[in-house]
Amino acid sequence: MNTSTFNGLPTTIVIFGASGDLTQRKLMPSLFNLFRKRRTPKDVQIVGFGGTEFSDEQFRERLHTGIKEHAGYDFTEEEWNVFAPNLSYFHGKYGEVGDFTRLAEHLSQLENGGANRLFYMALPPTLFPVIIDNLGASGQLHENGAWRRVVLEKPFGTDLESATILNHQVHKALNENQIYRIDHYLGKETVQNILFTRFANTIFEPIWNRTYIDHVQITVAETVGLEHRAGFYDSVGVLRDMFQNHLLQLLTLVAMEPPASFSATHLRNEKVKVLSAIQPMTPEQVARHTVRAQYKGYRNEKQVNPASTTPTYAAMRLFVNNWRWKGVPFYLRSGKNLAEKLSQVIIQFKEPPLAMFPMQAMKPNMLVLYLQPDEGLHVRFEAKAPDTVAETRSVDMEFHYAEAFGQTAIPESYERLLLDTIQGDASLFTRADEVETAWALIDPILQTWETHQTPPLAVYRPGSWGPPEGYDLLARDGRRWLNEEASMMLDK
Repeated sequence: MNTSTFNGLPTTIVIFGASGDLTQRKLMPSLFNLFRKRRTPKDVQIVGFGGTEFSDEQFRERLHTGIKEHAGYDFTEEEWNVFAPNLSYFHGKYGEVGDFTRLAEHLSQLENGGANRLFYMALPPTLFPVIIDNLGASGQLHENGAWRRVVLEKPFGTDLESATILNHQVHKALNENQIYRIDHYLGKETVQNILFTRFANTIFEPIWNRTYIDHVQITVAETVGLEHRAGFYDSVGVLRDMFQNHLLQLLTLVAMEPPASFSATHLRNEKVKVLSAIQPMTPEQVARHTVRAQYKGYRNEKQVNPASTTPTYAAMRLFVNNWRWKGVPFYLRSGKNLAEKLSQVIIQFKEPPLAMFPMQAMKPNMLVLYLQPDEGLHVRFEAKAPDTVAETRSVDMEFHYAEAFGQTAIPESYERLLLDTIQGDASLFTRADEVETAWALIDPILQTWETHQTPPLAVYRPGSWGPPEGYDLLARDGRRWLNEEASMMLDK
């Protein structure tokens, strides 16, 4: 790797919340794999900070166990033994500035000279301001020939007001170019492939507009219920958990204009333009263009309020009011305890303007971007059936990552995002104005749902594709959810 990316200095990664689940399941397997691939700086130190008392050896053993359980790759003990000495643990309290002063001294001794520092907040966002304040008060955010970067986990706020306040708090100690707001969805290879499908191929972009595209469907479905997140989820719901970040991010990648370059500034500018072109809904529009539902039995789950109205499913119709997309509906859907685990984007094209072949109705062309689990891309088109006068048949071309590159080709999304933070590439991270613009779209829906209780909270059977109201949302437009057709394409 080009060491100029790291300005020739060692790099220290400090993980706040190092004793937590995220560090063990995602961060450390990703950092270890980057180390194995020789993509981290040659001289790297990883320091865990937390309230639980561990010795360095206990911390390493905990992480070793986590990597063996959660890493999606094979490794040797020899590789681990080379990596493990780079790991250490620092016990401290997040609210004690004295502990951060001690941390600064500890890091200086560890680095033995100037070094870059990456601070990762693997913690609830309520702790972000106090930790950043203490880092600033202890002099650890000042850049003097070495960079200082802070990674903030989602959720970034719970509404527009809290997100704006949080942005203001972190900006008191940090410049925007030091802040990396992470959404792990953007680290997925298949999500990044949306951009490459569009802009690395000349066959799609000329028809990527309202003249040729009938509508767009974005689905992120889960088969699991609450698992261990019941207390958190009941205070959040599907709209905050999935739509404000994941689904709106997917929408921006599908709808954005070609950026001037793949730089973070140009890419994020275009994403903000898309969000700005979506009009926030009025209460009347919320009632007409959204669906909220809860799976049957949700209120009987442990740690869930027996009278909870928290939605576990949502669907909505959005319009991007710009020259390219005017009048094209974007249907977004997500939920828990649904029939199938999948994330996909379906682009349905319009029917041909003239029925030249009267023997049968032709199906419209369809482009399906499979984000997970069977990652790939499919195109459906019509072909003449042999030995007929004018009959057509739907056929498809398909690409599967596993077939083309191997089953283990797709790395964990955190691996890509951690590498980008070390390299200083913010392209796949959300900017302050992007976060606030997204919340400005979600807030009116939340307020209408919670204040006016409209539309009514529907109920759906676990293992289904959601409530009838979710189907009605499209049926009123003469359309339907296409995931079943997409699944048939996938099964071929």
